[in-house]
Amino acid sequence: MKALSLKQPWAELILQGKKTIEIRKWNTKFRGKFLIHSSQAPNREQMERFSIGDVPLGCIVGEAEVVDVKEYKTKEDFDSDFDKHFATTYVFDKKLYGFVLRNVKRIEPKPLKGQLNFFEVQW
Repeated sequence: MKALSLKQPWAELILQGKKTIEIRKWNTKFRGKFLIHSSQAPNREQMERFSIGDVPLGCIVGEAEVVDVKEYKTKEDFDSDFDKHFATTYVFDKKLYGFVLRNVKRIEPKPLKGQLNFFEVQW
């Protein structure tokens, strides 16, 4: 099964159903179910911004489904979905991609080392 690493608090916000689009600088043709991996290093500034404290790090924390990918060609398009992705740290440069997520489910954390991009996990 595929997995995708996300820094906290982004993984937690997805699990809470608040963040429904994951922003990346790269596109994917992948559609379907994947595991949400919480990376070992959180974004402390964003953790404070969202008042998220103790969350699992360095483990699988949930699953979700990529149902579509939005291509953001303009800053205006990107900003119009702010309430779905909450991204403030990206400098808009040419294009960004938003992985549209559905069917999110929290699972019991299972330790695992993360990787870049989507990666395969024995599950």
